Amino acid sequence: MSVRIRSAAVEDDAQDAEDAEDAEDFVRAHTRLAAVPYVPEVRLRLITPGAVPGAVPDAGGDDRMYELWERAGRLPFWACPWAGGQALARHVLDHPEIVRGRTVLDLATGSGLVAVAAALAGAALVVANDVDPYALAAVRVNARANGVAVRVAGGDLLDGTPPQQVVLAGDVYYEEPLARRVTPFLSRAGGDVLIGVPDRACSYLPEGVFEQVGVHQVPTFLEDAPSKRTAIYRLSKHCVT
Repeated sequence: MSVRIRSAAVEDDAQDAEDAEDAEDFVRAHTRLAAVPYVPEVRLRLITPGAVPGAVPDAGGDDRMYELWERAGRLPFWACPWAGGQALARHVLDHPEIVRGRTVLDLATGSGLVAVAAALAGAALVVANDVDPYALAAVRVNARANGVAVRVAGGDLLDGTPPQQVVLAGDVYYEEPLARRVTPFLSRAGGDVLIGVPDRACSYLPEGVFEQVGVHQVPTFLEDAPSKRTAIYRLSKHCVT
């Protein structure tokens, strides 16, 4: 019995490794490695115009996104440098003392931009979380492209308590159901919490919970303007109930 259980476990591990490799191949097949516009120190696999052969700014971005959405089965947040993540990554690189020597969680990591920035800034350990297997694959590919180590963690963490010393989240207040779950999760963190929030018509950032610590004007992709004012907020522990 123990031999059969062990064999099944080995087969499961092999299948997981194969699935992860297939997902990484998918990411590489549909993106190009390019510098992030507002964080040029970091290079990611992207479908943004500058990352696609022969493309010009604002040419066919929506079409490429929707095509990839159909292929991947869900919106590929991992294929674009969203404004909140760009601003937060910039903030971390400009203020490395925030993460240096500390453990870091990048929540809803997408491409892994913020996680890679934290690793480059000297974090002791970076964990990048997302519910999308393709996002986790993108993180692995992007971390290697930047020569840093990032640990991936799949699944929904929002009912738990983050054990890391720093929690980073770029652009997680764009829809109400997510916002309702994210705020209690962030409030349970024992260390520092920083988020990036672009100015949008629909934003579900709660009042009285965060304090602004920085502002950036960030170039955007698939937004209603070529750039967005994007604020960095820190969780105010005394305001969280």
